[in-house]
Amino acid sequence: MLTAKKLSKSYGGVPALDALDLDVPAGEVFCLLGPNGAGKTTTLNLFLGFIRPSSGAAYVASAHVEPDPIGARRRIAYVPEQVRLYPHLSGCENLAYFLSLSQPHVPSSAALSALLTAAGLPEAAVHRPASGYSKGMRQKVVLALSQAKNASALLLDEPTSGLDPGAVRELCAAIRREGDRGAAVLMVTHDLGAVASIAHRIGVMKAGRLVEVTSAAGLSEADVLSLYRAHFDPPGDAAPPLPSRRGAPAGRAPEARS
Repeated sequence: MLTAKKLSKSYGGVPALDALDLDVPAGEVFCLLGPNGAGKTTTLNLFLGFIRPSSGAAYVASAHVEPDPIGARRRIAYVPEQVRLYPHLSGCENLAYFLSLSQPHVPSSAALSALLTAAGLPEAAVHRPASGYSKGMRQKVVLALSQAKNASALLLDEPTSGLDPGAVRELCAAIRREGDRGAAVLMVTHDLGAVASIAHRIGVMKAGRLVEVTSAAGLSEADVLSLYRAHFDPPGDAAPPLPSRRGAPAGRAPEARS
């Protein structure tokens, strides 16, 4: 569903992304790890058609992103680090508006309300102005949008940043559901607990290159941290204490899907 073929992006001759080959099939949750500046968000932006590649190609389902970015985005739901909704509209009204941009027919208010509550938005908030929504609540509107448009792919950029432990658990459960319904999920994150909980595969990016891809099946948060340190800790450095599991959802990653 998400495919990159020798996908590259340079700025002033400096590569931000260097010949990325990646395939995220339907039903897989693929998590990208790496420090800031490694090329993770550039990867998302190229799939979204927000920037044009210097070379190579990105595909969403059958849509080649560069010549048809609008067609590609019709197949995508995107959860940025900070979701912005129209504050004077309710969650239901925001969902109806965003759906109207890509679909000729919008479901009834009752159907939209059901999608929002299924995504985890409290029923009392569905018809309340979004100005009072927390970050986690705003994200749930976008996840409901993914369900409503039957998006082929879900892209997420640091979705757990700033969320409390309960909201992280709820978000990870919702992301798992998107994979279970067949969406290809590509998530950029620094949250190793979330990675251990929901990823089928993990990719490590360094200086614009994908330097390792591995199955996440059976990996704990400590295992994911060791994987990360293997690429970024200077040789011989003492390992810092393991980050707290506070906020990381329980559960173990399922086997990768073909």
